[in-house]
Amino acid sequence: MTLPIRPAVLSSPDYPFNPVDAPVKLDQNESFADFPDALKAMALERLRHLPWHRYTDLNAEALSEAIAAHDRWTAEGTVVTTGSNVLISLLIQLCALGGRVVTVTPNFALYALDAKLLGASLTEVPLRSDASLDIDAVLAALGPASGDGPHGVIYVPRPHAPTGSLCALDELVRLAQACPGWLLVIDEAYHHFAADDARELARRHDHVVLLRTFSKAWGLAGLRLGYALASEAVARQLRKLVPPFGVSLMQTVCAQVALEHPGYVQQRVAVTLRERERMAQALAAHPSWRVLPSQANFLLIRTPDAAAAHAALLAQGVLVRRQDSLHGLQGCIRVTVGTADENSAFLRAAGLLA
Repeated sequence: MTLPIRPAVLSSPDYPFNPVDAPVKLDQNESFADFPDALKAMALERLRHLPWHRYTDLNAEALSEAIAAHDRWTAEGTVVTTGSNVLISLLIQLCALGGRVVTVTPNFALYALDAKLLGASLTEVPLRSDASLDIDAVLAALGPASGDGPHGVIYVPRPHAPTGSLCALDELVRLAQACPGWLLVIDEAYHHFAADDARELARRHDHVVLLRTFSKAWGLAGLRLGYALASEAVARQLRKLVPPFGVSLMQTVCAQVALEHPGYVQQRVAVTLRERERMAQALAAHPSWRVLPSQANFLLIRTPDAAAAHAALLAQGVLVRRQDSLHGLQGCIRVTVGTADENSAFLRAAGLLA
């Protein structure tokens, strides 16, 4: 029997992830610590007194207001969904069905996967050998300007995953000015760990959208919650694609409690930055591994043999992520910055601590 499924879906690979158990789990760029117990208790107590038989907000209005206040944005320009990865697909539906998606390579897998699933033409521009953004190559990939009509979506992660590099804001300004017929999406999943962010750029350009998530620094990956910061004009149209009542009561309450107590995030980010530097300094002494500079909560390491490095670490109970299947990342593994003890276990497994 032939299944009535679109060829683009049938030919698409599964999301490239195979779960593995290990005592030290440093493979998914999660927060090193869980949501604080006191805040869990606060959220659960609020939930106990709220009606569960009623739908929550149509478009997560109350949560949008809380996010906007925290991020110094407008509630009307804040669009909340069950994970920022959902927005990657929705933004292609918004601007690139039958159009184009331009991004860089290597990159987060969903940009390319969603483009192919939704029938958009995909162009991937290689990063330079030092993992920096080649802005001239991106501009060339856009092709000649043809008015202000819709062309598609450009995805630029900042900081970049999986390398941890941070493109300069002036390069993004140049790109934004050169692509008025495109939606420029800057994925800021790791912005807490970087020196700056792109909010001012998005304020000045209505066609620039920022993606953010509660899955990294906020320590709420299990909650599945992300959002877009956009111009009110773009946000209004984007909400048409978001399922009504799509953000649950539990997601709303937990995120509201987190936003009311952001101090724990600031403390954890400070710990992550210190540990990231400690790990990078230790790795610099490795005889055959080379660590790349990072502005995220992970480090990319180029090894002579990624499979061998991954297996050797796993044999000692430390799980990292292989990245050697990605363009230009032969021999590379990626390690999340975990707790101090987890990071020391990784360094011991790498032969860098006694």
